[in-house]
Amino acid sequence: MTHPDLPTDLPKAEFAFPGPLRDQLVAAILDGSKTSTTGLVVDYEHDGDPLPQVGDRSVVVDSDDRPVGIIEVTGVRVAPLADVDLAHALDEGEGYTDVADWRAGHERFWHSAAMRAALDDPGFTVDDATPAVLERFRLVADLRPGTATG
Repeated sequence: MTHPDLPTDLPKAEFAFPGPLRDQLVAAILDGSKTSTTGLVVDYEHDGDPLPQVGDRSVVVDSDDRPVGIIEVTGVRVAPLADVDLAHALDEGEGYTDVADWRAGHERFWHSAAMRAALDDPGFTVDDATPAVLERFRLVADLRPGTATG
């Protein structure tokens, strides 16, 4: 079902893979506690996708591929994983209290069988020099039924 006010030309923003982690991340976006995310340059290159740019908008989808929100990019920088700072880690809204905890959680995801399959690289691994896309965003519309903007 299409949301009546949903712009049809916006790309999808898919956080993690469908399932519990995506559900957690989407909930954090919708409650305002998640305002940053980290991707890998290699993932964008593999998919042939351009890096995000300030002002880009996209439709956040849940695990059932339903549109639940629209986000707008407010900042982007590419940096080695070793340069991710505490503010970025905290703003990911996943409950991290330090950069080491953030890094361990992200490495579990990036080294997972699902991520390695998505990259067509069964031995994929990251290190301090791996280029990461550090993105900041804001929720501009909540598309869930019964919400003020949905």
